[in-house]
Order: sequence, then C-alpha cells, then structure tokens
Amino acid sequence: MSAIRLLVLGAVRQHGRAHGYQVRNDLEYWGAHEWSNAKPGSIYHALKQLAKQGLLRAHEVAPSTAGGPPRTEYEITDQGIEEYLSLVRDSLTTYDQRPDILTAALGFMVDLPREEAVALLEERVRRMKEWRASVTEYYTPEEGPGQLGHIGEIMNYWVHSADTGAEWTEGLIARIKGGAYTFAGEGEPFVGVLAEGEENPFGTGAPHAGDDK
Repeated sequence: MSAIRLLVLGAVRQHGRAHGYQVRNDLEYWGAHEWSNAKPGSIYHALKQLAKQGLLRAHEVAPSTAGGPPRTEYEITDQGIEEYLSLVRDSLTTYDQRPDILTAALGFMVDLPREEAVALLEERVRRMKEWRASVTEYYTPEEGPGQLGHIGEIMNYWVHSADTGAEWTEGLIARIKGGAYTFAGEGEPFVGVLAEGEENPFGTGAPHAGDDK
C-alpha cells in the first residue's frame, strides 16, 4: 500500500471538497513531503486515479471573476470513504510496513471510534510480539549479534524495532484509553487542514504544473 492514497483521500475528506493545490498545501502543512512520497506530481496523479476508480468525484469549476484557469475540485464518494477507513484500519494493525504508512494512519486514526482504534492498536502489538517470537527462534538476543557474524546485526535490529515499536504502541493505547484526543462520535473533531487562502508556514513554495488544475 502507498501512503499517498491514504493521504489524498484523508485530505479531501477533511475539506469536504478541495482542488489539487489545496490537497498539496495540506500535505506540505503536515510535512508529508518530507516523510512520504507525497510530492506534487504524485499528488495530482493520485487525485486523477482515485477519481477514475470512483473513490473521488471530480467537479469542473469555472474560473473566478479575477481570472485564472478553471480548476477541478474533488469530493470523496461513499466508496471512497469506505476505502479510506479500510486503509486506516489496515495501516494501524499491520506492523511490517514503511513508516510513512503508519504515520499517515496516525494522522487519521481519530476518524474511527475510540474503542475501535484501541482494538486495532492492540492487534498491532499482538502481531509485533508474535513476529518477534518467530525471529528469536533463530536468534537469541541475550547472546548479542556476534553469534551470527555481522549478519546478526540485522536480527538485532529487527528485535529492537519490535521491542521499541510495541512499547511505543502500548503507550499510545494508554493515552487513548485515558481520554486523549477527540475520536469519531465524541464531538467536534480536530481541524488539520488549511482554510482557503490561509498561509502555509511549512509549504515549499515550489511551483508545479498541476497547481492550476
């Protein structure tokens, strides 16, 4: 799975209806251009592909009275919402993914009910511990990586990653159970997107051919 798919669907969903430059601006606001493959070209390509797949609905918008080319605005469809929530769920439970996919899911986890988010994260911990146990069938952490030569450093990294990942996830679960954040159905959600015309302090400012579309 690519993080860009989840990020674009999530950004459009939060806006309700957004054109490509707004989506790009939001992803830069979240820093996604630094920790994922959310570059301008991939964002505009994803918007078009998601529209072709029926996950987004494209609207041609006439130019403003101030001039400028017409833009295409996108809104998420019912099928798109279903896909979006499925991606969030999968990304929270699957431990063996690139960090950008988990990072994207964390940004959208509050769109799920609190109890479901906790259950998904608990499943993530269970899978991580299960995977660690499978690694230590062939590698004994207490004996250090040298037992397997320098290749042992790979196993050592895997075990440490599983341990720290499980510890961090258990901390997040405790915070959520303790009442942190506003989840679906609990009230006004956190607004994480920029309003039309709002300055983006983290934007790259680099123009792209798709910005006017």
